[in-house]
Amino acid sequence: MARKVFYISDGTAITAEIFGHAVLSQFSLDFESLTIPFVENIEKAHAVKKQIDDCFITTGERPLVFHSIVKADIRDIIYSSEGLDYDFLNTFVAPLEQQLGVKASPVQHRTHGMANAGYESRINAINFAMENDDGQTMKHMDNADIILVGVSRCGKTPSSLYLSMQFGIKAANYPFTEDDMDNLRLPEALKRNKHKLFGLTIDPARLHEIRQSRMENSRYSSMRQCRIEVKEVEMLYRKERIPFIDTSNHSVEEIAAKIIDKAGLKRHMF
Repeated sequence: MARKVFYISDGTAITAEIFGHAVLSQFSLDFESLTIPFVENIEKAHAVKKQIDDCFITTGERPLVFHSIVKADIRDIIYSSEGLDYDFLNTFVAPLEQQLGVKASPVQHRTHGMANAGYESRINAINFAMENDDGQTMKHMDNADIILVGVSRCGKTPSSLYLSMQFGIKAANYPFTEDDMDNLRLPEALKRNKHKLFGLTIDPARLHEIRQSRMENSRYSSMRQCRIEVKEVEMLYRKERIPFIDTSNHSVEEIAAKIIDKAGLKRHMF
């Protein structure tokens, strides 16, 4: 039976989830998780405590409880439950207070709320990524931080959105299609911004698999077409000296991290 895990916060619970998932990913076990955000008052805290206690009674196992709660009175109620507590916020805050010689001043919703200094720039980056997806328009390429290029279904759109949502990076993307293959070259807007271009490529067999699930048994998804497109695009990258990575066996998180590293982009944390 899967071990029960609670992610609890008086804010969005994103911090608790990120830390908790990172830790639990090291264990080859099954976990059944429940995320409870915005536990902002005593009444809600007692309701959550009851859920944790009921889980212990039902399973006979103390559930794992990852939390990042700012208010001490609410935190104490969670501490009093039958869960095994892992308090990320205070585990690090107290030692840092000693090292920095400054008392922390915790504020609810500071990390992922609108009060975060970079909130507006992140929203602007997300809007930019959506407006400049898949070559819909070439008018704003000059304003991009990076322009991802590659064949259809190699991971351009999810990578662009992830870069904008997680790091506030204005990422546009442009597809090279079947019609481009006879005379593959960079459009003028891309030539002008060549220093911003970053290529994505993919193993033809993996591309065939992805396209088959979208348009089965079509010319677009055929193994032959996938091979031709990947070959032509990689030749263009080398000819134009465009840096590129293979997305075949990487998650969108890994792809984004590699792009930032290779392109020398600045991460904006929210």
